[in-house]
Amino acid sequence: MAQTDTPSPSVIEVPREGLITLAHLIYGLHAIALFSGIATSATIIGSFVSGLPSIIAVILNYVKRDAVRGTWLDSHYRWQIRTFWFGLLWFSIAWLMAVTIIGLPIFFGIIAIAGLWVLYRVVRGWINLSNRVPMPVD
Repeated sequence: MAQTDTPSPSVIEVPREGLITLAHLIYGLHAIALFSGIATSATIIGSFVSGLPSIIAVILNYVKRDAVRGTWLDSHYRWQIRTFWFGLLWFSIAWLMAVTIIGLPIFFGIIAIAGLWVLYRVVRGWINLSNRVPMPVD
């Protein structure tokens, strides 16, 4: 039988409190970026992927990623990183649609749906983190 690097569910470590607090801070930074998109003329997704709070948040995710490996908190760090990169992907696809007049309706649709999707992921992740529940593997 081959040995894997993934710990079995019965061997999962408990994360340090400081790393849980950092995950709350990261969700908070993402929330600030989202609020900036809601409160200003920027779009939610545009503010999320290009705002300094979210960029700082994703850098923190990568810096502390190894410290949470093997804990339930790892799923939150993965969730946060994937939210940022998939948000950037959809934002980029929307802008590619915007370069043509025909693609403008698609641009607005993608921007609206991606903004709601990012908002959902930040809210759901933060609620699960507050309840100390891991995120599902996506």
